[in-house]
Amino acid sequence: MARNTVFTQYDLEKETPDEIQFEIMEMPDFFHKNGDAPKQAHIHTFYQIIWFQQGAGVHYVDFKEYPITDNTLFFISPGQIHYFDDNNSSKGIIIHFNESFLSDEGSSENVFLKYNVFNAFDAVPYYKIMPKDSQRLEYIAEEMKLEKENIKAFAHKDYLKYLVKMFLIYVQRTGERGTGIPLCINNSSNRTFVRFRQILEHHYRQMHTVKEYANHLNVSTKTLTNCVYESSHSTPLKIINERIILEAKRQLLHSDLKIKEIGFYLGFEDPSYFVKFFKRQTGYLPAEFRE
Repeated sequence: MARNTVFTQYDLEKETPDEIQFEIMEMPDFFHKNGDAPKQAHIHTFYQIIWFQQGAGVHYVDFKEYPITDNTLFFISPGQIHYFDDNNSSKGIIIHFNESFLSDEGSSENVFLKYNVFNAFDAVPYYKIMPKDSQRLEYIAEEMKLEKENIKAFAHKDYLKYLVKMFLIYVQRTGERGTGIPLCINNSSNRTFVRFRQILEHHYRQMHTVKEYANHLNVSTKTLTNCVYESSHSTPLKIINERIILEAKRQLLHSDLKIKEIGFYLGFEDPSYFVKFFKRQTGYLPAEFRE
């Protein structure tokens, strides 16, 4: 992928990042209104749900391409690089909301929604739903549209949050991920795996070993390895390395940082070791990938 300029970053309301922020739009109006911008690689500082109710074409997310088909929902997390092909005829709904809608605290359900529906970088970024299940999601989306305009109503912010959470819960219940093993909150190994994803997302720049994550989770490395394999048919180290490499690729193409600065940013004190690590994982030198 050629690197011409630093990718565009979009915010909802830059001046009030901690306030509740929400948008809901329809396709194809979204594409017509924004012109070529969605077709250029970009990132968001907010969460995005893209529901293709009827669609075709390709959606590019974090250096991979995914076909757009009917009743596919993409879940894009802050910092993910994505863009669309030239097909502007898709019909559906796009929902934007900021970090205040998703919590790291509280119930296992909250963690599952934030680190299984979103922020699951070891899995594909989309779910498929059956036509019979789309009706309830459509109803929730219509409620969102109504509530968005109901700014002065009692508990407006809370109600919007409940609607978004209800939407995500229903996708978690009924949707099927394109690939991978379905995760269940009642399965202890799956819960440990999602907690591993959570900790990884917060600490991948500082923690690079399986032992560090196992200690953080208060389990043995063997237990963590077994939980990760049962939940993903992968290993903790592979997922850790993939997350580091994903961020390295983003920084190489998104930022103007020097290669050694990216290495430092990702926790590599020795720039030469970062270069060797990147080459071992990808087959390219960082400079080759950037070009």
